[in-house]
Amino acid sequence: MTEDKITGTLIFAVFTAALSSFQFGYDIGVINAPQEIIISHYRHVLGIPLDDRKATNNYAVNSTEALPTVTYPANLVPAGEEAMASAGLITMLWSLSVSSFAVGGMIASFFGGWLGDKLGRIKALMVANILSLAGALLMGFSKLGPSHILIIAGRSISGLYCGLISGLVPMYIGEIAPTTLRGALGTFHQLAIVTGILISQIVGLEFILGNHDLWHILLGLSAVRALLQFLLLFFCPESPRYLYITLEEEAKAKQSLKRLRGSDDVTKDINEMKKEKEEASSEQKVSIIQLFTDSSYRQPIIVSLMLHAAQQFSGINGIFYYSTSIFQTAGISKPVYATIGVGAINLVFTVFSVLLVEKAGRRSLFLIGMSGMFFCTIFMSLGLVLLDKFAWMSYVSMTAIFLFVSFFEIGPGPIPWFMVAEFFSQGPRPTALALAAFSNWFCNFLVALCFQYIADFCGPYVFFLFAGVVLAFIVFTFFKVPETKGKSFEEIAAEFRKKSGSAPRPKAAVEMEFLGATETA
Repeated sequence: MTEDKITGTLIFAVFTAALSSFQFGYDIGVINAPQEIIISHYRHVLGIPLDDRKATNNYAVNSTEALPTVTYPANLVPAGEEAMASAGLITMLWSLSVSSFAVGGMIASFFGGWLGDKLGRIKALMVANILSLAGALLMGFSKLGPSHILIIAGRSISGLYCGLISGLVPMYIGEIAPTTLRGALGTFHQLAIVTGILISQIVGLEFILGNHDLWHILLGLSAVRALLQFLLLFFCPESPRYLYITLEEEAKAKQSLKRLRGSDDVTKDINEMKKEKEEASSEQKVSIIQLFTDSSYRQPIIVSLMLHAAQQFSGINGIFYYSTSIFQTAGISKPVYATIGVGAINLVFTVFSVLLVEKAGRRSLFLIGMSGMFFCTIFMSLGLVLLDKFAWMSYVSMTAIFLFVSFFEIGPGPIPWFMVAEFFSQGPRPTALALAAFSNWFCNFLVALCFQYIADFCGPYVFFLFAGVVLAFIVFTFFKVPETKGKSFEEIAAEFRKKSGSAPRPKAAVEMEFLGATETA
């Protein structure tokens, strides 16, 4: 394929960085398995009687996404006003336990790039691990104190950690990977996230850790990962791009490259960075406002934000949300295992995406994934709408769920994370990555907050709405998103100009050389 080879050091560095992404996935999934148990514990701590079993049982959604999870509020009919108020309080505390994670992530996503530039990618990941450890310990000890306060605080701090690494990990992996392997290695961020989700579902099973005795261990388990990663980071090479371009330490950058490439000849990489550095030296750090006002950045940043919005608004969270009730309707006695099945498919197709991304190209995979998801949402909606008339329709919905998740992981799942890093050169990259990560978290939070209300309002027709949204994103991607596979920043810039129909700017313009996106009329 190419002279770029995969070395032990490169695999080790990518694996170590991806442990952060694994934590991200684990934190998304872990809260759902012990849901009923934690809620009954909240009731116990707050002195709310447990006699209203119906209210508690309505929290049995085994989702793999972080969502406020009162499944069918209409069914919550506690006796008397006091019981109603206490049910409302428990609902609110549970929603906070879940969504505080997204709030933390939203806040911290802005600081990932800044921290990476300030301390270096490796030290930034080390510092971030302190947050991960603090969050894990708060949740791990939540059984001993006011559990609702400790869990909400712990989830918020874990969210801060995940917000930081959602920018740091793709940045670090993108900077240490050889150009030809950038895409395949870039998908490891998403691969580690879905592995984390799956592992959290498995260890959250009742006979492992998802029970009354051990649920706090389940929540605090990530402290072990934080300590492991902290130790492994001491042996990881710093990003050569950071050393050469930001710190101007060529000798150290060469040393780092030799370790990563397993070769003494790193001239090609050094020349590439030298060229980028010459351009970057006259290319100032770019503020968020400049990303939108400078015509050479405007198109790439809008495309970046739209790719992340497409990932979150595609309905993936809603699918996970509905999966358990659909599986129950299909007559599966233990839907939690079917939900784990969805998690496993998630993982298998992310691996598939790793193998495909350098062959098929980013844009093509994104379009294939979104198109498949569009048809799946149609079939899922039909299955839900016609469920009362034909019992077998639940199997149509079930098949659509599995296929939807497969298509999601082929394209819209992993691709937005590393495509953004490929759109921008060194100057604007940290700001662009931070803004893209923020948009991802913000859309995640919006879906978490609003999905229940939309589902109540639309009923079984809710996925027709998602089908419309997915179709809109397919049209946008087709016309506006360039292919970045194996291309330099200069070539990607030319693609953006072509998409926006603008003439090339003089080569002297720095942003141009690397990124130069658009002259919009």
